[in-house]
Amino acid sequence: MLHLRMIVPNEATPAVTELIESTVGTTHLVVLSGAARSPAGDVVLCDVAREAGDELLKGLRELRIDQVGSIAVDDIGLTLSERAVTAEKEAPGEPADAVIWEQLTGATHEESTLSVTYVAFMALATMIAACGVVLDNAVLIVGAMAVGPEFGPLAGVCTAMVRRAPRLAARSLIALLVGFAVAIAATTLFSLGMDAFDLFSRDRLDAERPNTSFIWQPDPFSFVVALLAGAAGVLSLTSAKSGALVGVAISVTTVPAGANAAVALAYGDLGQMWGSIEQLLLNLLGIMLAGVLTLYGQKLLWRTQRGRWHRPSRKGR
Repeated sequence: MLHLRMIVPNEATPAVTELIESTVGTTHLVVLSGAARSPAGDVVLCDVAREAGDELLKGLRELRIDQVGSIAVDDIGLTLSERAVTAEKEAPGEPADAVIWEQLTGATHEESTLSVTYVAFMALATMIAACGVVLDNAVLIVGAMAVGPEFGPLAGVCTAMVRRAPRLAARSLIALLVGFAVAIAATTLFSLGMDAFDLFSRDRLDAERPNTSFIWQPDPFSFVVALLAGAAGVLSLTSAKSGALVGVAISVTTVPAGANAAVALAYGDLGQMWGSIEQLLLNLLGIMLAGVLTLYGQKLLWRTQRGRWHRPSRKGR
């Protein structure tokens, strides 16, 4: 379930409480009159089944509570309450299938911010992958995949396209493109420095690399894996199964492809460089395509479930 804490102007409290009471799947309504100081107003608390959360948030925004007051939403790990059990049973669908669009938009907005930390993670992940490329070390490649933060902007693009939010789309694309550009540039300089210390060499790059040669040799399987990973990544975000993102991160050759492109560029190997760039773009396209289709599919599934659901009476609750 979700826990909502709202600051509501006194004159809007009746409308808010009426909305909460008329939304199936809500319970534990508490009104603390005049408890809020900044902004001044009433504090309204309630719990809502995840399946009904998006509907309730939409109604609260229509009442402009996000503008004249505030709305805070927390996931509840454990609730020992018969009322909570009843509310979840009354709510339509299953919790795992519900998408809280406001929560998803907020999460992807935060993850797709072009910050120093984000760029640093991108550069460090790409440098680790560069070491894995030169050493033909699959462990380093997997480690670099796990460190890379690029799925945040990718998810942001997918969410923005489904929600028709051009600002979020532009923000996410800028973070994605700038992040990879800076990471590749930094890794190219890193490769030249490693070569100066005789730690990297052209011979290592040109040698047979059975564990990492796939990075710059894209094939149909690359696109298929990107599609599957994109769908799994978006599902992990919408269902709050964030642990699955680790598996997504180490299944797609994005950061390693950028690293191979950087090392190849440092040695003037344009063939490997363009092959790596092609692999990178192919994977990014596959992830975004699958992410958008998955979100649209979830949206359609949820509308179908709600269409079959008959709203029960809340009298006696």
